[in-house]
This record gives sequence, structure tokens and C-alpha cells, in this order.
Amino acid sequence: MADHGAGVAACAANMVTAAARPGHRDVRGGSRSWAGTYPFEIGDEVITGWHTHDLHQLEYAFEGVAQVETATARYLLPPQQAIWIPAGTEHCTTLTRVRTVSAFFEPVPAAGARSQVRVLSASPLIREMLLYARRWPIGRRSADLAADEFFAALLHVIGEALDQEPPLRLPVSRDPLVAAVMSFTADNLGWVTLGDVCAATGTSERSLRRAFAAGAGLSWRQYLLESRLLRAMALLAQPEPTVLAVATSVGFASMSGFARAFRRYAGETPSGYRARVLASG
Repeated sequence: MADHGAGVAACAANMVTAAARPGHRDVRGGSRSWAGTYPFEIGDEVITGWHTHDLHQLEYAFEGVAQVETATARYLLPPQQAIWIPAGTEHCTTLTRVRTVSAFFEPVPAAGARSQVRVLSASPLIREMLLYARRWPIGRRSADLAADEFFAALLHVIGEALDQEPPLRLPVSRDPLVAAVMSFTADNLGWVTLGDVCAATGTSERSLRRAFAAGAGLSWRQYLLESRLLRAMALLAQPEPTVLAVATSVGFASMSGFARAFRRYAGETPSGYRARVLASG
């Protein structure tokens, strides 16, 4: 177990170093378009690395699951959810068997919800507008008045939706111990206990509890619960595993306990959530 602790500590240190040196990504390629889209499709897994854009970005995964990490939080993006990433925000995206489309917008003075990374429910209107907007890539060379008017309308609809944010995020920490604990917990959700984490990091339970609460803003047990539920949401967005298999794989001992916790967190039953997100594909 000590080897695991060294590994997760090294991983956390590397993440912190990478976050300190983000790279700028130019998605326009010299185009002067103020708004446009960029589709992406991948069969396995891609990690973008830490980077920024000079444009606001709205990313929507209409198949598969995406995860976005910033300096302060980790966001899960299952189907029917989108994420708003303001221009200049350092972030790293993990895409697993996904088809996504991103809409990019020229930065304008942003206030309130638009100035923060936010997850929003992608209503049928937003989903259809994003799919339709794929005809206008961000790198297009010619001006198009219809495109400009369409993206202005899309930006207005997005602004209204940003007022409601589902709880699909986890805190992150640059404290090496807390980051190592988070990493070990995420890698072993199905069976991990506080004692396992302490053994892996060489820390007493009392010290770990205090350090984690100070560095993450919540207890380790609450972090574990939310991590399990977020992982369950990602697994339920796929058609293959049964609901019982999902509950077991993320560490729940009973279906009734899983269903109660899931409903409190997501506002619907696991079966209802699966039916809804699969119907949106």
C-alpha cells in the first residue's frame, strides 16, 4: 500500500506542475469568426492537457462522458449536460468514447454565471441548436450574417440556462496530501475505506480528516459518497451494465442504499436517470 501512496502523491505533484504551465489553444486558426463550433469524436480516451482558449466555450457531449478539471473543481459531463468555460480559464478535459460539439464565442464583458465555469442542463432547444450550429465551424473563412444571428440567439439561450447548475462537480486541491487522497479514492471507489487511504498515504486518521476538510471544504466521507455517485452517473449513461452492477462497482452494499443516495443527489432514481440520458442519444 505504501507504493500506492507514493504513486498517487507523484501523480498529484505532476498535475499541479502541469496546471501551472497551461498552453494556449487557437481553435480559430486565423479565422476572424466571432463564434462557431468544433466537433470532436474519439473511440477510446483522450486527455487534452492543461490549456486555455481566448474564447468562451460551451461543450456538450451528446454521446459518451466528458470530464473537465479546473484549478478549483472537477466537473462530470454525462449526456444532457453541457459545461460553460469562460475565456482564459485553465482547464484539462478527459474524453472517453465521446462525440462532442463545442460552441465558441468571442469574449464579451461577462458577469454573474457567465464569468464562472458552470454545468448546465442542456435543454432540447440547446441540444438542437448546437447540433444545427455544426454547419458553421469556428475556423470558417467567410462572413455569414445568418451564422452571426444564430450564435447571438444561442448565446442568449445559454445565458438563461446558466442560472441553474446541477451538482456535478468535485473539489480539487493543490495540497499534495489532499490531492493524493483524492486520487487514491477515485482509483479505488469500489472498496476503499479511510483506513486504506491512511495506509496508502502514511497518515493517521485524525490528521487525514483534518487536512482533507481544510483542503477540500468537505469531509472525506462526503467526498467519497459524491465521487461514487458521480461515477455511477457516468456508468449509467452507458447501456451495458445493469443498475445493480453499477451500484456494486462504485461501492454500495445494497440497491436500496444506492437508490436513496442517488435520488437525494440527482433528484431522480438511477433507472429514471438512465432512461432519460439514453433516450437523448
